[in-house]
Amino acid sequence: MASSTVIGLASDGAPLRALVGDEEKNHVTDRLRVLLIGRSEETLARILAWFDSPASGLTRFTLAAVRDPAPDATYPPQGEAYAAAPEAHCLWRWIGLRAPDLVLIEGTAARPDDLGSQLARVAAAGVGTMPVVRLAWLSEETVAAALAGWHGEPSPARTAMWRRLARTPDEIARQLSACYANQLDQAVYIPAMALIGRLRLGETGAVEAIVAPYLDGRRQALAGLTSSHFGGHLLFGELAAITGKQAYLDLARAAADLAFDEQGIPHEAMPLHDEMSDSLFLVCPLLAQVGNLTGNPKYLAMCGRHMQFIQQRTWRDDGLYRHSPLDEAAWGRGNGFAALGLALSLDYLPVDDRLRPEVLEAFRVHMKALLAHQDATGMWHQVIDIPGSYRELSATCMIATALARGLRKGWLPAAPHGAALASAWHAIRARIAFDGGLVDVCAGTGKQGSLQAYLARPALLGPDPRGGAMALLIATELMAGGAGTASG
Repeated sequence: MASSTVIGLASDGAPLRALVGDEEKNHVTDRLRVLLIGRSEETLARILAWFDSPASGLTRFTLAAVRDPAPDATYPPQGEAYAAAPEAHCLWRWIGLRAPDLVLIEGTAARPDDLGSQLARVAAAGVGTMPVVRLAWLSEETVAAALAGWHGEPSPARTAMWRRLARTPDEIARQLSACYANQLDQAVYIPAMALIGRLRLGETGAVEAIVAPYLDGRRQALAGLTSSHFGGHLLFGELAAITGKQAYLDLARAAADLAFDEQGIPHEAMPLHDEMSDSLFLVCPLLAQVGNLTGNPKYLAMCGRHMQFIQQRTWRDDGLYRHSPLDEAAWGRGNGFAALGLALSLDYLPVDDRLRPEVLEAFRVHMKALLAHQDATGMWHQVIDIPGSYRELSATCMIATALARGLRKGWLPAAPHGAALASAWHAIRARIAFDGGLVDVCAGTGKQGSLQAYLARPALLGPDPRGGAMALLIATELMAGGAGTASG
């Protein structure tokens, strides 16, 4: 039975809708996937109702439909998604990820740069091409005739999607590692997270070679200090735990010590926090990690102090996190930062630390709030509680990593969290190309002053180190023990 789903927002803020069947995510079905693109939502709804009835007899197909919101647009869309030509960007990427075997477009007039012409020539959303048939008008009769005359075979896009979804976490992790885990020009969180993923692949020697300049003095780990450096120094703590080398611990500790003044008195919070939820990830795990590795309780206490400082400013009554006090918007990656920060802090905190119950409760409350906003495809959105905002990959990867860690460690019950993780992993691997290209990663974002500013942040298509690092983290987390839970 077809149902309406929001696939994006138009330039005027109105929701863009499509009609999809129960097999929205089921790319592995033997049924051939057909997409109708028409002029009238009423006509499309009528055709889908007929299609679902025994009268159609078209049981070897699945059918979805969408009204073309931008018939005069140029494809592939140009400019930043989704600020420029949002209708065209949304439709192009949604079609690519849906990967139909055949597209039936209403209207016979064609231009070389229109949607129908380009779907047959260019891989939509980087996935693959697909055949297109133009019909003068869409009706039950014209659709039935078109399908009766079609030979019916999987499209290049569908075949490519099958291959994406067939990959194991290990295969995806190694593809991403080859793209994104090869440098540490600055000891900041994005390349550091990718290298932590590479450590989980057992490539400690290769990672040590990359970070060697920070041990021998050729590079200074805290040069040009930003808040991102605190998250980056988690890598040194990980290396210290794996190798037992004091030099790595000294680097991690040097960053953690910035939470204290020259007399060793703790600051109100770690400097450079900017009152953003990012800081729950960038700072709290580092303090917990250094406290665990050194056995010095002052770092653990500072972890709790900083966490409370940020939560007071960013934790909403509904369990989600506003990005900063400037606006109530529950930015997607801002919530990904919170989820992953709480999970990593829990992992590093000693089991008998007095802060642990408080962090565990905050983690569970946040996971419950997040699960309420996971969409039917498995994704979380650019703004968590705005369904029409774009489905954002980095936030979904971070939340899924926190879910997987919570399941593996026993912090979360299997139901409903296991199903949520399986759904997220399905969506994530669909959005990762074999060359490391990604679909819809929010560009770097500081604190914004309005909901509209978050909705308008660019959604990147193609290679992206931030999204690649977070995708590598979820893949290696599943390798560590959650893959069986997330096989769907």
